[in-house]
Amino acid sequence: MSDLLTSELARIAQEIDSRFDALLVSPNDSLRRLYEAMRHAAIGGGKRLRPLLVLGASRLFAVDAECALRVGVAVEAVHVYSLIHDDLPAMDDDDLRRGRPTVHKAYDEATAILAGDAFHALAFEILAGEGTHYDPFVRAELVLALATAAGAAGMVGGQAMDMSATATPQDLANVTRLQQLKTGALFSFSVEAGAILGRLPAEGRTRLRGYAHDLGLAFQIADDLLDAEGDPTTMGKAAGKDDAAGKATFVGLLGIDRARAQARSLSEQAIGHLANFGREADLLRDIAAYAVDRDR
Repeated sequence: MSDLLTSELARIAQEIDSRFDALLVSPNDSLRRLYEAMRHAAIGGGKRLRPLLVLGASRLFAVDAECALRVGVAVEAVHVYSLIHDDLPAMDDDDLRRGRPTVHKAYDEATAILAGDAFHALAFEILAGEGTHYDPFVRAELVLALATAAGAAGMVGGQAMDMSATATPQDLANVTRLQQLKTGALFSFSVEAGAILGRLPAEGRTRLRGYAHDLGLAFQIADDLLDAEGDPTTMGKAAGKDDAAGKATFVGLLGIDRARAQARSLSEQAIGHLANFGREADLLRDIAAYAVDRDR
């Protein structure tokens, strides 16, 4: 991992934790349990790659850092909501997340559902706030883009495909589409958000969309490799669950060696999409390299 990425990962983790800490002050009333569950889910741990992608893409267009950080908190709120719900017994039924008990284990299922719902609402409250951008049309575009990425045509649709994946045989095309929705949609939003904040017209975002597409797939293949080979202690969650559940994965379809080679090829392609940018794109380049070299 480069020195730039090491320092930026540490900085974004501190920024996101600090902002969630300020947003989620526990009241001394009947809402306390909900807020404590939200703090348990959001503060401490996690790679914070989605906010870091927002920050990296925003630097290409000299966007104000405060605007980028607010969008980063919003997309991380959606990500946290998705993890809380994915861990529920009705879905992936996980007991451990980021080295700690999942929210439904630490609290209860009803509280976990409500905490996820609250994070979903919080994301759009942040995006719609005037502090995110002075231009209401930019804020509206951000809201639309995140809603699309998070909904049935994006992350939620990918989770629905994942839940039904064990019922029918899956080929490489189906697994690729599933992961483009479940994982790739929020990655794509995070990168495109930088262009939206920078007021780059949609027709000028092709290379950034290519970067996000290849990065998302590389990241997911690396996740599949970690599930097959990773150390649960280092990852902070159980390994081997996909295989045990009979889910089709890139590793299962390609084998470990081909999957690893494909992940590296996609990482290189992602970096190639940034060829027209200078050093202002170094953080995005480093993220693409890290996506396939990480251990958690």
